[in-house]
Amino acid sequence: MSGQANAAKFAIAGAAGAALLIATPAFAADRDAGEKIFNANCAACHAGGRNSVVAEKTLQKAALEKYLTGGYAEKSVIYQVVNGKNSMPAFGGRLSDDDIANVATYVLYEAEEDWDE
Repeated sequence: MSGQANAAKFAIAGAAGAALLIATPAFAADRDAGEKIFNANCAACHAGGRNSVVAEKTLQKAALEKYLTGGYAEKSVIYQVVNGKNSMPAFGGRLSDDDIANVATYVLYEAEEDWDE
């Protein structure tokens, strides 16, 4: 195979791989680890994506879009978990950055799935 044909083959393979990465929605952290951390730290108030303190401020996608500072985004969930807000305590310093990122990934995944309801 000529050098040009080989280069073209690698370029096509690289473009296909890049397209796959772009087309596949994924969150940055570990959802399974996030579920465990969520269950240990958040589920007392947010079991099943609900909110036992302020009923309308659930973890459903529409509520996250409406009530989270910055809207429905991983960075917004991370900010809320780190800093807390109103009756929600801050978990910054209590959970590691990785744990918080994992929780954010879990929350957004479940919100996309309507918390299996």
